[in-house]
Amino acid sequence: MIGSTPRLEDAGVVIRGIRMRDARALERELVDNRGWLQRWEATLPGRAPTGRFDTRSSIRSLLDSERDGTGIPFAIDVDGELAGQLNVSGIAGGALSSATLGYWVAERFAGRGVTPAAVALATDHCLFGLGLHRMEICIRPENVASLRVVEKLGFRFEGLRVRYIHIDGDWRDHLCFALVREELAEGVLSRWRHGRVPEFDRSVYPVRIGPPEARTA
Repeated sequence: MIGSTPRLEDAGVVIRGIRMRDARALERELVDNRGWLQRWEATLPGRAPTGRFDTRSSIRSLLDSERDGTGIPFAIDVDGELAGQLNVSGIAGGALSSATLGYWVAERFAGRGVTPAAVALATDHCLFGLGLHRMEICIRPENVASLRVVEKLGFRFEGLRVRYIHIDGDWRDHLCFALVREELAEGVLSRWRHGRVPEFDRSVYPVRIGPPEARTA
């Protein structure tokens, strides 16, 4: 089911397979965007964040997941410049046929529609190209910028996962969103680009969202 990571593009946004030679540029973005990203970074229980990044080991691990069929690691490029990462993980076939998606972009690309385009491209590839049935995205309630991505693309809210993932030094609640193929009469990207995404109702959230941020992804 899983082959080599494809190169997919929309309006100057490219998602493509991450490579070992991306390590230096990736580390530079993670360091330069520390203040922007740290609140949303996964951490290990009992270990204080060091602010150091072993990007070569990280990429190596992602490529291992690609080889064993459990992940699809993408780099996000904008006009030829590395802008962030998008990882499809936890790929399961058979009766489950699903995956989880996570992403980040550098602060200077926020508010330019880069993240929705990247997420839509990856979701369409997984659901229609690879034949998966379900894509899931989990987001902290405080991460308004990331919530706007799933709202823009019409992901369906499924519920609150209490103290779900260790983020920025503690166990954090997450809101869970998903799409299944039966919900989509057309691709996620096409539906968004043509203004056919149903309006999202934030009243479904069981917790306070925010505080609002100045820019969205």
